[in-house]
Amino acid sequence: MIWLIAEDDTDILSLVATMTKVWGHTPLTFSNGQQVWDWLDKVDEGTEAAKLPEFALMDIRMPGKKGNELARRIRRTSGLQHIPIALMTAFMLSEAEQNVMRRQDGVDRIIAKPLPEFQQLFGLLTGIIEEKRSGAQQG
Repeated sequence: MIWLIAEDDTDILSLVATMTKVWGHTPLTFSNGQQVWDWLDKVDEGTEAAKLPEFALMDIRMPGKKGNELARRIRRTSGLQHIPIALMTAFMLSEAEQNVMRRQDGVDRIIAKPLPEFQQLFGLLTGIIEEKRSGAQQG
């Protein structure tokens, strides 16, 4: 499974990409929101030949486009509309802010930083993916 990972902190990006590989997945990494947006342009144009990701894990606050803006765009991109999307943030968000991101931007889960330890993070992310799959099968 390919995981799209977008994070402007290079240490976190490297760590999550490495963890993704250990868990048996292939990371597709971006170091800022604009890079993801440009990549989505290529997907929309049909010029991106690579296999599309089946999960997205993105920081909310990045240079360029923010994670919730990218989530909204992913929900409109052919072949990606139904993938699970988790956002990470080091900032406190109110329940109302989180609900807006879920409802208007199509975010499935918001994860607080610092990220949980290795096995707990794996369980959390796997749970998000499974929850989305089971919801898609029911719908």
